[in-house]
Amino acid sequence: MTDPARVPTALVLVDVIASFFDEAQPNSYPAAAEVLEPIRRLLDVARANGTLVVHAVERHYPGLEDFEFAKLPRHHEIGAADAAYVPGFEPLPGGREVEVPKRRFSAFYATDLDLLLREQGIRRIVVVGVKTNVCIRATAQDGFAGGFEVWVPRETTNSNRPHLAEASLEDIERYIGRVPTLEEAIATL
Repeated sequence: MTDPARVPTALVLVDVIASFFDEAQPNSYPAAAEVLEPIRRLLDVARANGTLVVHAVERHYPGLEDFEFAKLPRHHEIGAADAAYVPGFEPLPGGREVEVPKRRFSAFYATDLDLLLREQGIRRIVVVGVKTNVCIRATAQDGFAGGFEVWVPRETTNSNRPHLAEASLEDIERYIGRVPTLEEAIATL
């Protein structure tokens, strides 16, 4: 069995943006803030170790129609307040941090995330952020389908629908990847 710390790994932050964490924004929910400290710990370790960090953030084009808007109100338009990074979670310039804009739930769908990871020799992704039952699950499922080992630490994700978050984590553990502890995830970075 491969030593977990020896698998080339990237940290993928999904939608760590104001929309979910700023109480003034309509998609904010109280439990969202609980994931910030565990994500911060992973981010600090990844930065210290030179681990590839991907900031997968939803970005829609201002003034243009988007298929997603048929299901959800207009949101996360480039430059809008709800699309801004949570302070302290912005990509660092000049390092091993990359922003991958996405227009759908999955960080893989119609983005260059797969190509980026493969070019860097990545085989495992640690996926963190919000919401477990939507963007995290979609990203985890697409990552698995693309041949990546997927880890989603329980402490680093949640949802305003806790029962759906729990069901998603159960499915991820059973069918898609692993739901490790925060400490296990830290050790792999």
